[in-house]
Amino acid sequence: MKEFQLIAREVDKLRAAGKRAVLATVVDIQGSSYRLPGARMLIADTQWTAGSVSGGCLEGDVVLRAREVLETRRPTVVTYDTTSDEDIIFGVGLGCRGIIHVLIEPIDREAQAPDLVGFIRDCISRREAGIVATVVRVNNETASLTGTRLVRGASGEMQSNIPDAALASEVTAYVSRVKAEDASHMTRFDTDQGAAQVFVEVIRPPLPLLIFGAGHDAIPMARLAKELGWHVTVIDHRPAYATRERFPCADEVIVATAPEIPQRVPLGRETVALVMTHNYLRDLEVLKLLLPSTVRYIGLLGPKRRAGELMEELERHALALTEEQCRRFYAPVGLDLGAEGPEGVALSVLAEIQAVVAGRTPGHLRDRKGSIHGLTPVTPRKAKATA
Repeated sequence: MKEFQLIAREVDKLRAAGKRAVLATVVDIQGSSYRLPGARMLIADTQWTAGSVSGGCLEGDVVLRAREVLETRRPTVVTYDTTSDEDIIFGVGLGCRGIIHVLIEPIDREAQAPDLVGFIRDCISRREAGIVATVVRVNNETASLTGTRLVRGASGEMQSNIPDAALASEVTAYVSRVKAEDASHMTRFDTDQGAAQVFVEVIRPPLPLLIFGAGHDAIPMARLAKELGWHVTVIDHRPAYATRERFPCADEVIVATAPEIPQRVPLGRETVALVMTHNYLRDLEVLKLLLPSTVRYIGLLGPKRRAGELMEELERHALALTEEQCRRFYAPVGLDLGAEGPEGVALSVLAEIQAVVAGRTPGHLRDRKGSIHGLTPVTPRKAKATA
């Protein structure tokens, strides 16, 4: 989401200046790829402006192809096939052993409803999920339908510029069934013009992180979390600590005592929370609020012995942890990385949260079986890049 926020800001500048630009989006991959579907890059004045669709290997070719899109004003889909050993010598040089499909489209089309950039930006700012269904190809050919789309907001409202009424109806029915927790994916619809490939993208708002405690070690925690694009809220009862000057990158800095928290901060099922007040009694009061809530992850900073004492104290307050609460509660918080210092601890903690949210068991990627993204490998074939 952080990457897209940068793209959206650049788009606003370009539109205000009346300049033309092109947006490239990874819409499908088979095998290995550095970026997943939904990765985007912006090209303005034939220059790579923001975002990326690979680790830097494809971007130069995408910029070249964007020039043609700027001239013709017609979207196109480019397929980069790097499954051959010869690709390292004769191709674009990824050596990734994957097939990447990239939609390249003129950005001024977005001024028409539905406005893709505006829609995703609204999802992020409102912290709401959304669905975008984009026609990629019809009957394996780039046609007039390519780049048309339908979007669905969190409340179910839809906008579409898909001109084929039958296809628009099918996409509408399909999108109405897609859930916010579903993965982005490519799907197919049969039409009078042939098989239509549609990229269904699930837009998720930034992960909401609550940091309880505004001590010096919370500063790098908030900063690194914002680097990940998360929505960061810092809460402390001390006005001298919970200040915008100390946490300039946080989305919200709140001065509140434990009893005030439920009225000031949403404790929903998408939220993750860190308790790091460095005060035993305040940690206890915050845990009394968090454990009965639906917060998906609760991390407690401090040694194992202290965590055990807090658990015993909670039991004396008739708050013995259930099995479900134990699964959400991480104490001591963080991965075993041998981390030292506030920045190292922040890395350890945020890495654990990322693993939990992604449903992964932390480990070395070299030991992982199959694709690091969990994707199905493809059979190697001759390398090529086609439009």
